[in-house]
Amino acid sequence: MSVYPSQTPTLTIIWRNTNLAPDQHLDSRDILFLVSLSFVYFAKAFGGSYMKSSVTQIERRFDIPSSLIGVIDGSFEIGNLLVIAFVSYFGAKLHRPRLIGIGCLIMAAGAFLTALPHFFQGQYVYETTLSHIPEENSTESILPCLANTSHLVINDLSTAASKEAGSSMWIYVFLGNMLRGIGETPVMPLGVSYLDDYARKENTAIYLACLQTVGILGPVFGFMFGSFCAKIYVDIGSVDLESISINHKDSRWVGAWWLGFLVSGFLMLLAGIPFWFLPNTLAKQCKSPSKKRQKQDIQAKSSSDTPEVEPEQDFAPSLKRLFSNKVYLLIILTSVVAFNGFIGMITFKPKFMEQVYGQSPSKAIFLIGSMNLPAVAVGVIVGGLVMKRFKLSVLGAARLSIVSSFLSFCLLLIQYFLQCDNSEVAGLTMTYQGATEVSYQQESLLSQCNMGCSCSLKHWDPVCARNGITYASPCLAGCQTSTGVGKEMEFHNCTCMQELKGGLMAPPTNMSAILGQCPRKSDCDRMFKFYMAVSVLGAFVSACGGTSGYIVLLRSIHPDLKSLALGMHTLIGRTLGGIPPPIYFGALIDRTCLKWGLKRCGGQGACRFYDSHAFRYSQLNSNDKWTDGWTLF
Repeated sequence: MSVYPSQTPTLTIIWRNTNLAPDQHLDSRDILFLVSLSFVYFAKAFGGSYMKSSVTQIERRFDIPSSLIGVIDGSFEIGNLLVIAFVSYFGAKLHRPRLIGIGCLIMAAGAFLTALPHFFQGQYVYETTLSHIPEENSTESILPCLANTSHLVINDLSTAASKEAGSSMWIYVFLGNMLRGIGETPVMPLGVSYLDDYARKENTAIYLACLQTVGILGPVFGFMFGSFCAKIYVDIGSVDLESISINHKDSRWVGAWWLGFLVSGFLMLLAGIPFWFLPNTLAKQCKSPSKKRQKQDIQAKSSSDTPEVEPEQDFAPSLKRLFSNKVYLLIILTSVVAFNGFIGMITFKPKFMEQVYGQSPSKAIFLIGSMNLPAVAVGVIVGGLVMKRFKLSVLGAARLSIVSSFLSFCLLLIQYFLQCDNSEVAGLTMTYQGATEVSYQQESLLSQCNMGCSCSLKHWDPVCARNGITYASPCLAGCQTSTGVGKEMEFHNCTCMQELKGGLMAPPTNMSAILGQCPRKSDCDRMFKFYMAVSVLGAFVSACGGTSGYIVLLRSIHPDLKSLALGMHTLIGRTLGGIPPPIYFGALIDRTCLKWGLKRCGGQGACRFYDSHAFRYSQLNSNDKWTDGWTLF
């Protein structure tokens, strides 16, 4: 995602002089460029945020771990860094509007390439143990616990080749995301410099405010559309949805992740069209010139005909001066921490809400887009208004940042205690159920009640019993028969289940179960509401200190080093703060997995069930860095 915390303070630009004087009228080409660039800002933010909202779906579709998802997510920054030096040096010397148009074309190609595997990979086949054999003249089916289970292995191997061939197609997603990073590079520097060169100085703030205001809508709509696509089955239109036995809350469900990339690609194609017809230069906006002004312009033009010799300043001494500034060096270091926390948080926050609080991916994505992101935007604006209202100096801005950081940290500590218990899964989070007849070995799904069922220990096909306990599969629950088909299937005569009677677990009885993992307890839903309230408030308070932190950055460096300082800030921040965090946070999350999925070829797939307590620790560390970073960078 190309939106960084350091870019958001431009939202705080105050709209002054919005009523232009007659001599400050806008040329039609100026309006066309401003509208077109605003649309590009929206489209690229839409595509970046949609990618963030789809990481869980991509992980499940390609059966890859979270650490590899981190590599795919970081490919955007890799692509950006590959061409940023070229664009920075040659961009101003070439046709800037057409370079932006080329960038839009590359971003569109990257979006289409990302969606391409869906059309070549074949239909998605989720792991299941429900290859049962129906009895003749009976509405019931015999489950593997009583039947010969050799047919399960044959069924798994029948599609092994196709599944294995498609599992490596995540490389196309990697390359597509890298292309998006390459195409995004010229948009902001060349677009903003083009506006600044040919607009009146007092109007530049208005134009930048328009860009950022429209641009902030991109992530909101991106997450909203990601939530919508997460509810649509990946093979919509090519499969009978009635035959699908899982729903969008199941950890094996894969939404229509490819649909958003097609929409993003078409948006980028449309956004890039106007730039192919814009000139390389525009008439400079200015007031009606007086005779004295005309004379000055003529002199300036004549002087511009001869090359102006500017005092050269070597790169190495300038860099040494820059990094001799202790304040700037501290800002750089804390910026890296800020970027690490922010990128790690925004990448895996939907998964965090799913695993810790039992929310569906679609609902988690929707809440982030509709609550957290608007809170950040409002917080940045409020922080800018506070600085303008009280006319804060650099010292005052630093104090505002400290207060904002301290309050954010306090809210983070509150989040630490807003936790839910692990889901009760027999053999994973519960090693015994209170009776010797149904006890589980450590880190094993086997018990006396299912020992003779010849169950697969690798599959994840959960069922929920009336006692609120989840079992990894109907076979491991000891279920012997089933009724119904698809999502309406129900299992009976399950020997491993117990009922709670008089505060004690009764001996195993013949109980029934339904498909899917058991929902969390009611108090977890209440805890999640508190978490969202504190999370939104924390995002707002953190963002309030973002503007003041950015002001401290700008005022801590010498004017002749400002361009170099901002360039190094972006380069180091993206290199050390944009690429590594999704990778190592993904690796930390993988270590909390309790039950891995199974590929059709028998290899390890995506994780199906996590230890929510361990998962929460890793994500809160990310939030901690993000909170501290908002102020310090």
